[in-house]
Amino acid sequence: MTAPLTTDLRLVDTDPAELTTDAIVIGVHSVAEAGTDGPPGLAGTLLLASGAESIAAAFDGRLTETLARLGASGATGEVTKVASLGTVAAPVVAVVGLGPEPSGAAPAPETLRRGAAAAIRSLAGNASVAVAMPLPDDEDGPAALRAVAEGALLGAYRFAGYKTKPAVRQPVGDIAVHVPDAADKTAQDEITRALVVAGVVGRCRDWVNTAPNDLRPPQFADAVAEAARAAGLEVEVLDEEQLEAGGYGGVLAVGLGSSAPPRLVKLTYKPVGDGARKKVALVGKGITFDTGGVSIKPAQGMWEMKSDMAGAAAVAATLLAVAELKPDVEVSGYLPMAENMPSATAYRPGDVVTMFNGKKVEVLNTDAEGRMILGDAIARACADGCDYLFETSTLTGGQVIALGKRVAGVMGSPDMCDRVRDAGDAVGEAAWPMPLPDDVRTGMDSDVADISQVNAGMDRAGHMLQGGVFLREFVAEGVPWAHIDIAGPSYHSGEPTGHWSKGGTGVPVRTLLELVDRIAAE
Repeated sequence: MTAPLTTDLRLVDTDPAELTTDAIVIGVHSVAEAGTDGPPGLAGTLLLASGAESIAAAFDGRLTETLARLGASGATGEVTKVASLGTVAAPVVAVVGLGPEPSGAAPAPETLRRGAAAAIRSLAGNASVAVAMPLPDDEDGPAALRAVAEGALLGAYRFAGYKTKPAVRQPVGDIAVHVPDAADKTAQDEITRALVVAGVVGRCRDWVNTAPNDLRPPQFADAVAEAARAAGLEVEVLDEEQLEAGGYGGVLAVGLGSSAPPRLVKLTYKPVGDGARKKVALVGKGITFDTGGVSIKPAQGMWEMKSDMAGAAAVAATLLAVAELKPDVEVSGYLPMAENMPSATAYRPGDVVTMFNGKKVEVLNTDAEGRMILGDAIARACADGCDYLFETSTLTGGQVIALGKRVAGVMGSPDMCDRVRDAGDAVGEAAWPMPLPDDVRTGMDSDVADISQVNAGMDRAGHMLQGGVFLREFVAEGVPWAHIDIAGPSYHSGEPTGHWSKGGTGVPVRTLLELVDRIAAE
């Protein structure tokens, strides 16, 4: 169901002009001021980035003129290919735009990440590619190398899919990143990490891209459990009978309409050795397909609801990386899984459901099912004990309305929301804190239960905030927490761009890993 990483990544320190490879990738900056070097009418439009010096020399300084005549602008992610015709060892020079040249600094890591991904994607069909992009030789060097390495691997991702005929142009199989010293341990460690991270992001993408008939709750639980056990994680899988015995009313209610029963998977990583350590809980929504249930969705675009388990896929992938990277912090993942279907046995608007923590919830909209299964999982995570709780889910269309398809919405403890935003900025997965207004909660008071599932008076107004307010009811007193709504960023229906592939993106795996790393370092 999911394939291992098929692209190799290594370091080289040979002169880029002499590297024997199918293509060499270098960077180019756009230049705002005209009137410098270049042909008439094209003067001052481009400047080769550092790392490309020997390539420029081999072309006798005329490469930027050639690029300009080919229409290159230096815009971030734009790729222009030039046949070297023996000028350098590689037969193709792929020049990727890095935007305006930064004043006194290297390009931002996200610029490098997107540029490397775009270049490697454009070179599909080549067996081997070398990358010679700007890498500063100061304290910013490791972050830049990490960005280039991750971007290159993420750009090489392709879902194997279900086609009976393989694609003509296969992804690049071997990527060599040029550095000053290929034997440097810090650089080698970054390559090792990039291989791990890109591997789990690819696995997350594979799960999200898998057809929903092949990934119903039992199959999804089995796939996650198999991968987790192979990685050395502790695994607990609760079936429908165990869920009923444990009082997981929210998970059971959503799963009632499907012939494929629900599951709850718990994955645990514990560092080797004794001593008190912080405990991090990660919770991810695993609705393997969402019709909306009795409150059925419109048919248009419903096929994308195969991605409604992206939160659970991201949490599972994060735990797989944690098992390999071994941070000094205990991490547990909670993955509630159900299929939200309409049937004679489905839960209904008007039902009252008893949740894991004992709260009674009045159901007003069966299409607000994610918060039902997450409420149980969050309450279970708090009951097990945790110092920090991060939950991620494709929870509301309101996130897309408010923030678009590239920026996740974050709600919860203010300091935790800031942590998520900062971690997302560091890895190129944007997130923005949103409020949890008191009036939204007041409107969720129920006449017959402890809380209504949605704010009927607001209808869909502030729907993202309604989801966050509801989930807050299941976080134990004193637990710092954040809810990350990835309804938009988790699935990209357009053409590939930057380090995003078409389909599942793997957001927010790298954000969660960054959060775990930062907590472990405290």
